[in-house]
Amino acid sequence: MNRKELIRTRRSVRTFDKTKLRPEDLDELCAYIETIQNPYGIPVRFMILDAEESGLSTPVTSGESYYIAALVDKVPHAEEAFGYSFESMVLYAWSLGIGTTWIAGTMKRELFEQAAGAEEQERMYCMSPLGYPAAKMSLKELAMRKGIRADKRKPASELFFEKDGSPLKAEREDVKDALEAVRLAPSAVNGQPWRIIHDGNDYHFYVKHKRGYEENSFGDLQKVDLGIALNHFMSFVKADLILEDPQIECGSDTEYVGTVRLENTEEE
Repeated sequence: MNRKELIRTRRSVRTFDKTKLRPEDLDELCAYIETIQNPYGIPVRFMILDAEESGLSTPVTSGESYYIAALVDKVPHAEEAFGYSFESMVLYAWSLGIGTTWIAGTMKRELFEQAAGAEEQERMYCMSPLGYPAAKMSLKELAMRKGIRADKRKPASELFFEKDGSPLKAEREDVKDALEAVRLAPSAVNGQPWRIIHDGNDYHFYVKHKRGYEENSFGDLQKVDLGIALNHFMSFVKADLILEDPQIECGSDTEYVGTVRLENTEEE
């Protein structure tokens, strides 16, 4: 599958078929995670954990034999870098037929951090089980998906805007693909906190904060979501990530995250 198909078809998996990952799939994934980079240049350290050997489990998944965790130093933009890098892993795993789901609030954080060898300055914002999707979802998984309306997404008109506040009208095919990839991106409880404002060759990314999801002791999960959105967008365009707040008035609940500046293109 190409990138567009991976993003369109990938779903969270919470019910696995109880079989171990094939050695060749595990080897491919292990090799890939050593190559993952993000536009912030912030290292994200991955490790695959054997569930039985490490004594790990979660209350929201079943049938998995492995988990994949990642750690990043607590530095500015750590959450976005983590989200960007972790989503690269998620999509590559899906290309191998391996299911994943982002888990943050329901994991036994101390146990997973201990198993991963986390150091004091490192943060584990999320982790994921790894396994092959079961033929049928469990009743628990079906209920969870229904509760967050997992198969629904906001329309583009609620997410993407021109500088004057009108709905964004993309004319270039690569930008259309990039925006649709953002719209389809996964996010915590399907909150879709990303907002994009278009100004010439610049696409300014913002996080629209939701009450109850403010930054806590281990980080801001909505900024992890913005890292996922940036990953999807930048997969379809030739661009650089710029950290220069354009000072556009967006409301007190909306925070600037970064700007994707298209390379060598004319304004739309």
